[in-house]
Amino acid sequence: MKKMKLVMIGNGMAGVRTIEELLKIAPELYDITVFGAEPHPNYNRILLSPVLAGEQTLDEIVLNSWEWYEQNRIRLHAGRKVVEIDRVRRVVRADDGTEEPYDRLLLCTGSNPFILPVPGKDLQGVIAYRDIADTNTMIEAATKYRKAVVIGGGLLGLEAANGLMKRGMDVSVVHVMPWLMERQLDDVAGKLLQKSLEERGLKFLIGAQTQELVGGDDGRVTGIRFKDGTQVDADLVVMAVGIRPNTELAEKARLHCNRGIVVNDTMQTVTDARIYSVGECAAHRGIAYGLVAPLFEQAKVAANHLAQFGIGRYTGSLTSTKLKVTGIDLFSAGEFMGGEGTEQIVMSDPFGGVYKKLVIKDDKLVGACLYGDTVDGSYYFKLLREGRKIGDIRDRLMFGESNLGDAGHQGQNRAAAMADADEVCGCNGVSKGAICKAIKEKGLFTLDDVRKHTKASASCGSCTGLVEQIIMFTAGGDYSAAPKKKAVCGCTDHGHQAVRDAIRANRLLTIPDTMRFLEWRTPNGCATCRPALNYYLISTWPKEARDDPQSRYINERSHANIQKDGTYSVIPRMWGGETTADELRRIADVVDKYRIPTVKVTGGQRIDLLGVKKEDLSNVWKDIGMPSGHAYAKALRTVKTCVGSEWCRFGTQDSTQMGKDLERALWRMYAPHKVKLAVSGCPRNCAESGIKDVGVIGVDSGWELYVGGNGGIKTEAGQFFCKVRTSAEVLEYSGAFLQLYREEGWYLERTVHYLQRVGLDHVKARILDDHEGRQALWERLQFSLDGEPDPWFEQREALVDTRQFSKLDAAAQEA
Repeated sequence: MKKMKLVMIGNGMAGVRTIEELLKIAPELYDITVFGAEPHPNYNRILLSPVLAGEQTLDEIVLNSWEWYEQNRIRLHAGRKVVEIDRVRRVVRADDGTEEPYDRLLLCTGSNPFILPVPGKDLQGVIAYRDIADTNTMIEAATKYRKAVVIGGGLLGLEAANGLMKRGMDVSVVHVMPWLMERQLDDVAGKLLQKSLEERGLKFLIGAQTQELVGGDDGRVTGIRFKDGTQVDADLVVMAVGIRPNTELAEKARLHCNRGIVVNDTMQTVTDARIYSVGECAAHRGIAYGLVAPLFEQAKVAANHLAQFGIGRYTGSLTSTKLKVTGIDLFSAGEFMGGEGTEQIVMSDPFGGVYKKLVIKDDKLVGACLYGDTVDGSYYFKLLREGRKIGDIRDRLMFGESNLGDAGHQGQNRAAAMADADEVCGCNGVSKGAICKAIKEKGLFTLDDVRKHTKASASCGSCTGLVEQIIMFTAGGDYSAAPKKKAVCGCTDHGHQAVRDAIRANRLLTIPDTMRFLEWRTPNGCATCRPALNYYLISTWPKEARDDPQSRYINERSHANIQKDGTYSVIPRMWGGETTADELRRIADVVDKYRIPTVKVTGGQRIDLLGVKKEDLSNVWKDIGMPSGHAYAKALRTVKTCVGSEWCRFGTQDSTQMGKDLERALWRMYAPHKVKLAVSGCPRNCAESGIKDVGVIGVDSGWELYVGGNGGIKTEAGQFFCKVRTSAEVLEYSGAFLQLYREEGWYLERTVHYLQRVGLDHVKARILDDHEGRQALWERLQFSLDGEPDPWFEQREALVDTRQFSKLDAAAQEA
C-alpha cells in the first residue's frame, strides 16, 4: 500500500510529540517530512532556563537527536522556514525554494514573543527569550557586560532574570503590574516570591512603565527610560512580556484564525480537514495554551486521527504552574484568586516563607496557590481535575495527602502511598502504575531509562524527585522501609544499610566481630567488603573502632595515588587553593631533588607531582612540609575557591577565606566516597560551585548552599539546599550535611546518589527543620575529626606501615 505524505511545519515539542505518538500506533502509514526554522533537532524549550543559569547544557536538553529522525525515516529540513502553503496543489514551499507535497499537513508554528512597541526596541542588545539563539545571546552578553534589565515579571521573565544573575550580571526586573506572576499567583504569594528573589540578588521595579529604550552612538542599548521620567542603565534588555500565536503562515493560506489557528476537538483546522494544528499556535474553544501538558494532550488526539482511528477528542485542559528557579518552590492551579461564591482556606507563615491558599466552591476544590511548600501540589491538582466532594476531608485538606501520618514520613513514603492510577508526570500524563509496569517488565533501574520508556520527568522535570522515589520503591525498596536487596558483596547476603544498622545497634567495633555477628560466608572477607566494613566501623564509632589500614585500598595504605607505571602521585594540601612563595620553593626543591618528571596544576587548584617512586614517598612528604591533600582517599579532596571580594570587582563575599575555613575544618574527614567543595564569591560562580558535593555561592546578603553536585563522568548540578547569612552558619550547615552523609551514605556512594536514594526532603528535615539535630551532627563531626592524624607527619598515630616504602636490595629480592 502506497504511503501517504505527512508534512509537519515546526520542529518543536508539541509537533514532534504528535509524530512520536503516531509512530507508536501507525508506523507505516506515512512518509514524514519535517520543516524546522531553527538549525537544531527537537529540544526541550522548557529547560532553556536551566541552560541559561548554567545548570544544564544544550546537548542535555535535546529530546530527539539527529539519529532519531534517521532511524524513523523522517526527512528533516532543519534551518528552513516554510513561507507558503498551496492548499489547492497541496504543496508547501520553504524560503530556500524546497517544496514538499502533502496528503496531511500538521501546523506547529508555535508562538512569537511580544515586543513592546516603544522607541529603541530595535537597538542592539534588545532581545526576546524564546529559543536557543536567544539563550546563547544572553550567555555571551553575560561574559561582556554587567547590567541587564528584564521587562516582564511573569514566569519566563523571572527565569531569564535568574539565569542572567547566575551568569554574574546585575539584573533588574521591570514589571508594570502590582505583583509578580499575577496570572499565576495572588498578591501574597507574589510578594513572598519577590522577597525571596530580592534576597538572592535580583532587583525589582514594580509598577514601572517603559517609555523608551535609550541607545548609544554605537547603536547598542544603554538604558531604559520610564514614563515617570526616571531611567536605569542597561547593557542588555530582555523582553519577556508575553507571547502571541504564530498564525502568519496560516493566515496567508486563508485558514480561519482567531487568537490562534482555530481547530476543533480532533485538532483539525475548521477551514481544511486535511490540515491539523497543535501547540501554542492552535486555538481550541477560544484558548491557545502555552504550557506543555495540554500541548501533549493535543498531540495524542491529533496522532489518533492522523492514524485514522478517529476515536480521540480534545476537550480542553486544566493547567498548573511551577517556577523553574532553583530553590524556589511555587505551584498554582485552577481558580486560585477565588471569586463570587468561593471560600478560601489560607495558611500564612511569612517568616518561614510558606503560604498556602485553597479555594473551594460547592464543596469542591477549584483552585490552589502554594508557595514555599509545594509537596502536595500534585494531590491538589488531582482533586481539581476529579472534581470530587471534599466535605469529609475539609478539616484536614490544608495539611495535604499524608496529613494523618508522620510529617517527616511524607517525602520518603509518598511513592508508596500513591495509587497506581495517580498521575506522576502532568506534562506527559504518566501514572504511577505505568511507571511501575515499565520498571518491572523492562527491568529499568535508572531515571534515564524511565524517561526513555515512559516520558515521565522528561519535560519540565518538576516530578523528577517523585519518579526517582518510584524507581527506588519498585526496583529496590525505599529508604525508610527496607534496604536494597543488593548485597555488599558475595561474602554475605546483607546489604549496606543492614550492615550499618547492625554495627550501630550492636556496638560492633571490629571487622571480625561484625563478620561473626552477621554470619559472613568468608571468614576474612574480600577486597570489596573489608574497606566498606572498615569505613562503617570508624564512622559509626569514632575514637572506639580502630582503623585497619590493611582493609583500605592501596592508595589509602600508601597515602598517594598509584599511577599506571607503578610510580605515585603526590598532591600537598593548599588551604582554599591559596599558597605561598615558601611552599612553592619547597615543592620546586622536592621536584629537583627526587627527579619528579611531571608537575601539573589540578582542576581543584592544587599542584600534582607525578612519577614519585614509592621508596621516595616518605622523604617527599617530609621535605615538602605541607599537609596531605588526601587526593588518594575516600575523603575531603579540595575546597576550590575564586578570589572573591578581596580582589574581584564582582565579588560580594570573601570566598577565599570561607574556603580556607571550610577546608581547615574538614580536611581530615573520611567519607563513603571522595568529597569536593567549592566556594564562589558571587553568582558568576567561577569556582564551579554548582557541580560540587557541597557548593557555596556568595550573594549580597549572605551565602547560598548547594548539595549533591558531581563533575564526574555524568555531570550533576547541585540542588539548592538553603541560604544562610554568616560564615559560621556555612560551616555548621555544610558540616551537618556531610556528617549525615557520613553516617547514612553507603560505601562508594557519592553524595548525588545518596540524595537520590534518600531524597532531599529527608536531608532538609534532618538539618534545616531540626535545629538541635543539626547542631548534634556538627558536633559529632567535630568530635570525629578532633585529633585525627595527618598520615604524612604523624605516621605512627595514623598507623602507616613505613616498611612498604623501603627499597628492597637485589639480594633480598632474589631471596
